[in-house]
Amino acid sequence: MRQLDADLRSVQEARDLALAARTAQREFATASQEQVDRVCAAMAEAVYRDAARLGRMAHEETGYGVPAHKQVKVEFAATAVWESIRDVPTVGVLRRDPQRRVVEIGWPVGVVVALTPSTNPNSTAVFKVLISVKARNGVVVAPHPAAKESTYEAVRLMAEAGERAGMPHGLVSCLREVSLPGSQELMRHYATSLILATGGTPMVRAAHSTGKPAIGVGPGNVPVYVDRSADVPAAARAIVSSKAFDCSVICATEQSVVADAPIAEQLREQMRRNGAHWVDAEQKRALERVLFTSSGAMDPTAVGKTPQQLATLAGITVPASARVLVADLQAVGRVEPLSGEKLTTVLGFYVADGWRAGCERCIELLRFGGDGHSLVIHATDDDVILAFGIEKPAFRILVNTWGTLGAIGATTGVMPSMTLAPGGVGGSVVSDNITVTHLLNIKRVAYPVREPPPAAYEPAPGVVAGAISPDPQVDRIVARVLDQLGGGR
Repeated sequence: MRQLDADLRSVQEARDLALAARTAQREFATASQEQVDRVCAAMAEAVYRDAARLGRMAHEETGYGVPAHKQVKVEFAATAVWESIRDVPTVGVLRRDPQRRVVEIGWPVGVVVALTPSTNPNSTAVFKVLISVKARNGVVVAPHPAAKESTYEAVRLMAEAGERAGMPHGLVSCLREVSLPGSQELMRHYATSLILATGGTPMVRAAHSTGKPAIGVGPGNVPVYVDRSADVPAAARAIVSSKAFDCSVICATEQSVVADAPIAEQLREQMRRNGAHWVDAEQKRALERVLFTSSGAMDPTAVGKTPQQLATLAGITVPASARVLVADLQAVGRVEPLSGEKLTTVLGFYVADGWRAGCERCIELLRFGGDGHSLVIHATDDDVILAFGIEKPAFRILVNTWGTLGAIGATTGVMPSMTLAPGGVGGSVVSDNITVTHLLNIKRVAYPVREPPPAAYEPAPGVVAGAISPDPQVDRIVARVLDQLGGGR
């Protein structure tokens, strides 16, 4: 028999996994809260134990980032994410409101299609599996082709651990035969219920175009404003460390610094002390050529690279001590390519005189590919902080912390998550850090709390109260149906 081509194998696998997940989900829908939590805890523990190996696998397969930092992200997904949802009720009666006389009951969405990126592959898969299963959903992971092995390995570990703990076989799975037709078939398949899309703009757009409910993310061109009231040494340390973390592949990483004029030179010096290296005009142009394609998109070969690797690509020289590269910028937009999102160790640097000017510059940056995502501010003036929170088109305003770890909830009190939705302004249906509650439907049993208004009892014009007007046509239809069923009037 002739062997199927790779794309056809991928399509068939997608169909098989979707159907298996639906069968398993229907069985798991009767699981108790105790059973659900036991399964999730077992899966989280399994990947936590293997976090170092999974981090190395993701780095070796993609060439992106830092293995130890990828380990941190897997550990974060297996611990912080699980701890944040562990005590969230998802089964049976969730809440009773005696005043409103409403009882809320948890209900699964069905089968979730989890699209995962190459930049944070197995950590995102761990996160999505946990929040899906916690709500008694099935989940099929569709990995990025550049990270399919490291993603599959994380999902395999979780599926095996979950099944040992009592989870039905097939509830958690991952595409092995990865292709665009296969991922599209999975998203469109009748057995799947919702798409949770984390990745590049084309992937998210594809998810929204399937006709299925979808929760997607947007790009994160994150500005960081440093006010004259800031602790400048602390701000510099946070900015450089955050930008260098995993070579800047988390979407909430700082992309451009906006420095208040009175502290701009001090900030430069402090950033240099922490490993920031400023490039000159010629080096800046060389970086622009290697970071972006002719269409303006980020070139995958430059994603998640150290300054030294970028220097080799660009044909320039940078010191071995450089943790990030910084370029002075004057404008925002296509005339200044480095003002856009750069998922690698390159920062833009602007100077603005006063927080109002800094505010305007930050809004420009957000609107150039970061609407709704995140913004970082370093300041101690609460009035300035609040003004930024009120006025910026970003749904995560992070104060005096890292953009990378702050936005995902590692250093702040926002919900721990590896999928950061940018709200309507950024093309998503929500503005939250995605978690289990977004994958949980709620049934409501509602008792009466008031009588209908008297006018509601009044018959329509022409209708005699207490009687039903005859309708000969309806009578004929009823008679015909009864005759077909062998009955009679």
